[in-house]
Amino acid sequence: QVQLVESGGGLVQAGGSLRLSCVASGRTFSSYAMDWFRQGPGKERDFVAAISGSGGLTSYAHSVKGRFTISRDNAKNTVYLEMNSLKPEDTAIYYCAAVRKFSSRSTDVDYWGKGTLVTVSS
Repeated sequence: QVQLVESGGGLVQAGGSLRLSCVASGRTFSSYAMDWFRQGPGKERDFVAAISGSGGLTSYAHSVKGRFTISRDNAKNTVYLEMNSLKPEDTAIYYCAAVRKFSSRSTDVDYWGKGTLVTVSS
């Protein structure tokens, strides 16, 4: 029922910033919590950030806390991930995900986007 399309990935130098967007299809966007995950080559898909359906609650992985900000605009069916002070270790494919509850667990994800690649060079 939900299709997610990420955008905004690209190449950025260490210390730079990038904003990712994820647009959801349908008109039930606000009923889902939204998460961002990321996956580097040969690595597991790891949690990055989560936001509740209303936007009132957020959660971040320790590795990105203070550098990344998740937000959403339910009128636009869009969730964002603003990434600042980027490090080479942030290089990964970033996926947005729709979740029926506020969660940081990939097992709670109902729908995945196809991802957008972020490459941070040194």
